[in-house]
Parts: sequence; structure tokens; C-alpha cells
Amino acid sequence: MEILPTDLQLYIDTHLDAEPDELKKINRDTYVKVLRPHMLSGHYQGRLLSMLSKMVSPKRILEIGTFTGYATICLAEGLTDDGFIDTIEVNAELEETLRHNFSLTSVEKKIRLHIGPAVDVIADFESQPFDLVFIDADKKNNLLYFAAILEKVRPGGLIIIDNVLWKGKVYGDANDTDTKLIRELNDKIAADTRVEKVILPVRDGILLIRKK
Repeated sequence: MEILPTDLQLYIDTHLDAEPDELKKINRDTYVKVLRPHMLSGHYQGRLLSMLSKMVSPKRILEIGTFTGYATICLAEGLTDDGFIDTIEVNAELEETLRHNFSLTSVEKKIRLHIGPAVDVIADFESQPFDLVFIDADKKNNLLYFAAILEKVRPGGLIIIDNVLWKGKVYGDANDTDTKLIRELNDKIAADTRVEKVILPVRDGILLIRKK
């Protein structure tokens, strides 16, 4: 879902760094073989995630919601030489696809895939704090995920939550359950004094959160 005008999005897309070949393949294969391919981050958002990761230069990243691994690979591009990303996917049917997609890249050995419910996996992580967290899973549990990971993020660490503008419905008259839950997430984080925050109108809306 793109919320920017088409001509503006096209202009932005022509002024990005090129999409790496392995990500082009994953993008194409996702649209051919996987249900709901629009869930993939894609070129524009992927380059943003890569740049944010490189700016943070994280040693440890957590991703909640792997899908076909596109964003995972983009985030891994910014890891330190000894860094790694833990990525959690609840759909076990995607495991074979994910391991294949990761094998196409130079960051494969930095990716640790976990299959299972995110809250259960997070509870088992050791005490070393995360430098960067990307939340892009089932939207109804975003507040639960935020609460579960905040104390596991170092001060100054970055949390990124996707789809917070929800096709523009959060600032319209829509009153369905999913829209109300995302409004609640945005409102509660806006009022949370433990973090700094800003929403970017990238694709379906990205919420950037910096832990104080």
C-alpha cells in the first residue's frame, strides 16, 4: 500500500540506490509464489531500512515478522562485523523459503531464524540488549510486542513499527477493529515519555521510536 501520490512515489523510486540483485529475485518470487505479496517491504522501504540500520550500526537486531525475508536482509546490511539479527516468523510453512532466500545473500550467517509465536521467542532471549527492533507482524498485537521488547532495547536504541497509517484509515472516519487498534498503538506511543517518536509517511506509514 502506497499512501504517497503516484507521481511523487515514482520520482522517489527513481532517486534511490539500486535494488540488489538478490532482493530483486526475492521480490519477484514473492509476488509469483506467496499469498499476500504486498506484505513485502519492497525497494523503497527496504533501502530506508538498510540506511537506518547502517546509521545505527547495530550489533544486535530483532525483527518480529519475517515474511519472505526481504526486510531481514536489508536490516542485516547495517550489522557490525560480529553482529547478528534474530528474526521471528510464526508461519512454519515459510521456513524453507526463508532459508533459501537467506542463502542467496552475503549476510546469511548473520541471520538467526526463529519459528514460533513472537512473545514466546522473545521471552527466551538472553539479557544482551537490542540496538534496533523492527515490528512488522500481526497488527493487533503491536502494543504487546512493544511492551515485550522495550526493556530489551538499549538506551538510544531504535524501534521501527510498520503500517501505522493503515491505508490512511487511522486519520479518517474508519472505525473497524484493526483501525482502532492501530490508532490506540499510535496514541499510546505518542504519550509515552520513555521514548521519542516520529511517523514517516513511507508506504503504509513507519513509526520511528528512539528509547531515551
